[in-house]
Amino acid sequence: MIKIWLFTLLPLFSFSQGNFSNIDTLIQKKQYRQAELFLSNYLKNNPNNVKAKALLGDTYGYQKRWDEAINIYEIVVDKEKFNADYYYNYGAFLSMKALENRLKGMTLVNDIESAFLKAVALDSKHIDARWALVHLYMNLPGILGGSKLEALRYAQELETLSKVDGYLAKGFIYAYDDDFEEAEAYYIKAIKEGGSLTCYMKLMTLYEQVDLPKKAIETLQEAQQNLQENSVRYQIGRLSAKYRIQLENGKINLNLYLKYFTEKDQVPKAWAHYRLSQIYSYQNDKNQALKHINLALKEFPKEEKFQAEKAEILDL
Repeated sequence: MIKIWLFTLLPLFSFSQGNFSNIDTLIQKKQYRQAELFLSNYLKNNPNNVKAKALLGDTYGYQKRWDEAINIYEIVVDKEKFNADYYYNYGAFLSMKALENRLKGMTLVNDIESAFLKAVALDSKHIDARWALVHLYMNLPGILGGSKLEALRYAQELETLSKVDGYLAKGFIYAYDDDFEEAEAYYIKAIKEGGSLTCYMKLMTLYEQVDLPKKAIETLQEAQQNLQENSVRYQIGRLSAKYRIQLENGKINLNLYLKYFTEKDQVPKAWAHYRLSQIYSYQNDKNQALKHINLALKEFPKEEKFQAEKAEILDL
């Protein structure tokens, strides 16, 4: 099965009474097994609590135990036939299962589509379900129900609900369809309308995909000026190292990324050191290149890219 969009779960239900108040805390701390055990024990004495069942399904999902999550949600949507969020999560778990097994995924297409369509029918303002349908219709081949027209239909509905989401959805559709000019135009509209990091990153990715690294860096520099996001600094350095351009700019941003690194930054420091080692290698500064690749290897000693980079540096 052709790649389906990776879904994110909707925010978990919050229980304000009893011991359920700690479930969200466990999830936020990624203590999924503990949350699972708590809910499983609770359901032994309260088997008809649908919200608890849904939460249990979510904990399975966070652990990538798709079959168990799907089995739970089949019960949930059967008992709660008018809850759009439940249908959305059910479709999301089916989609994740489809991603892991292409042959099995082909048999799940109808169920996935039906779940998202049900969510849309139940909630005229359900943004996530409409996004899911946009991705589904663009990723599926025509013989399995894929349709650019259907994707654009839901992108237009998104634009009615949220201009930013609509522009991003249309940008995605045209980028997927290799229509660079239309994709660029919609991503620029999204930046002007919303100006979020997501908007900038979509445009940057588009430029990188069509081999326009200078424009990609310009987009990131504008994002950094407006948003002051440390993650943007790493991306500037990554592009600088990858395309061997603006090397001094790349070094400055990578060093700033390391200086202001916090736990919320998703790219480990090792990768910033790796990019710095590449830049120093291009500049024939063997000592600095070795310094940074050794720092990268200290964090991830088995990373093959780091090992290969060090071998190249030693041959300088």
